[in-house]
Formats: sequence, structure tokens, C-alpha cells
Amino acid sequence: VVLPTGAGKTLVAIAAIAKLARPTLVVVPTLELMDQWEESVKKHLGISPGRYGGGEKNIGCVTVATYDSAYINAEQLGDKFELVVFDEVHHLPSPGYRQIAELCAAPWRMGLTATPEREDGLHEILPYLVGPVVYRRYVRELAGKWLAEFDVVRVYALMSESEREEYAKLTKVYKSFLRKRGLRMRSPRDFEKLAALSVRDAEAREALLAWYRARRIALHASMKLDVLKDLLAKHRGDKVLIFAEHSDVVRAISSRFLIPEVTYKTPEEERRAVLAAFREGRVRALATSRVLEEGVDVPDANVAVILSGTGSRREFVQRLGRILRPQEGKRALLYEVVTSGTREVGISRKRRKALEGES
Repeated sequence: VVLPTGAGKTLVAIAAIAKLARPTLVVVPTLELMDQWEESVKKHLGISPGRYGGGEKNIGCVTVATYDSAYINAEQLGDKFELVVFDEVHHLPSPGYRQIAELCAAPWRMGLTATPEREDGLHEILPYLVGPVVYRRYVRELAGKWLAEFDVVRVYALMSESEREEYAKLTKVYKSFLRKRGLRMRSPRDFEKLAALSVRDAEAREALLAWYRARRIALHASMKLDVLKDLLAKHRGDKVLIFAEHSDVVRAISSRFLIPEVTYKTPEEERRAVLAAFREGRVRALATSRVLEEGVDVPDANVAVILSGTGSRREFVQRLGRILRPQEGKRALLYEVVTSGTREVGISRKRRKALEGES
């Protein structure tokens, strides 16, 4: 089942669990999602599920486990369930996690995700592990009905003169190497080959480092923060989520604008407190890296700013999904702040295709 973030994937699975009424295992990627599933099962099915993860090993009529715990205990859990639900099923094809499905005897299987496709192509084994896609809807199809109406606005930022010169120099090094070796970068696999080559080839290593440094300049051009300043002033009365690719940039945003931050380094207790303050309106803006993209409930945000990101459609759909909860009289706004004259423009075009399901 492929539905955008916020479109009710959990409720679809709850309905299936209720209809089958068989011992069920629900597999989730994070402890936060485990908590959310526990609340949903209690609310809609009127039972307390077992929990398998985070130090707990309790099995119930419905059991919620993390991918890590289900993988480690795959042999013990394999014959105990008749229905298995894989939430965020795009994780399942990973080496290791796929054993959960391979060792599970459950005849009924359901996978839930907003975007099954993986950059490494391993999504191609999902039909073998779970089954084919039986239902799919895209963001544009549900906007205005089940999700908020929204606009995606691209805002361009300029590089400083020194950034522009350095970007041009680094890009030349990278492209010259590709031309010299007759290489073309058409997919993530091509890039993986270059990375492998760089281990034993000094010239390839220099080209790879040049690519990485040029990418950093494009993603984090200093004038992007000036654009962000204007957007925050414009949306002073809204709840704003700010996404950046790297934690050091999130920290810089937090310091400059006095905005709370949540990254993978944020202690669990502090993270919960910051999210609670955001939900309750005591905090109007929040800066984060990738930790809020999957399985974190952030209600009522209606504006998001992507200050930097990848071309991943999943990342884009999940970031957009953070602001698509319908609100009376409000239209969601997603800003992409893109450095003009860089490959970031192409990256923006690529990820936007996820809205319509284009290839």
C-alpha cells in the first residue's frame, strides 16, 4: 500500500488487522513509531499490543517490533504470527532486514510506505518479500480531499563571489576527470563505482573530493540564510519546519535565529520536550536534519523550508508530508531554497517528480 505521509496508512493496516483477527506482527523502524502504533492499536482495537524492542520482549495478539529487534530475533518470531505488517516497508530489502520476511511463516503480508523506490534499486525484491503494490495514490491526487491543499515554491539563492569561484574550480576538476576516463554519472550505482575506484586511484579520489566540496558549497551557500531570514519574517504567525542536510548547518540556523534544533545528536528527553513545545505552539519554528522525516508526528505545521536536501523522492515526500494535515482556512507551503547556477537546480526538478508519480 503506497500512500503519501499523513494519508492514513496506519488506519488501512488497522482495518486489515481487525478484519483478519489473527496474531499479527507490526514491524517499524523506530521506537517513536512503536509508541505511535501502540496508541493506534489501543484507540482503534481496544487492546494493548505487545512490544518487542527497546529492551522489551512481550508478545500479544498484536505485537509491535522494531526492524532491529525483529531481525535479531527472526528465528524465534518467525512462526508466531499469521499476519505481518511492515511499516515503512522500503527498509525491508536492506541486507539483514530482508531475513525478517524470509524467516516469517505468516501467509498474510502488508507493506506500508509513501515511496517504495530505493536509490540502490533493492525495492525490486519487495514483491518477493511481501507482494506486489495493490494500491497507490500520489500527493496531488489526495490534496484538497484527504490532505491539505499545498504549493511548492522554488526560491533561488546566489553564491558569494568566493563561493562561485571555488564552485567553478571544483566542478572543473570533477568533470575533467569524468571526460578523461570516459565516465558518465547516470545513476547512484555509477557513483558507487567512482567511490570504489577512488580507494586505489589518487586522481579518482581528487575528483570525488572535488565533487563533495562543490556539493557542500551549493547546498550551504551563505546567502541561503538571508533567504531564510526573509521567509521566517514573512511567516511569523505560522508554524515553520526548516530542513537542512547536515547537522552543523542546523546548528548554525539555531544559533543565528534562536530556533530550537532537533538532530540525531539531540538527547531523547530534550527532543521530546522540543517537539512538545512545537506542538503546543510555545515554539513557532523548528530546525532539523533528517530525524523528523520518518515516523515523527508533528501536527499543525503548515510551512516547511528545504534549505538543503538530496534528489531522493522519499525524502521530499516525507518532508512535504510533515505539513499536509488539513487545517481550516490554511494552505500548506513548501519552499525549496536552491542555489542558482548549480546542480542543485536539477536535483530540485528530479525530486519534484514524486508529486505526480513521474519517472
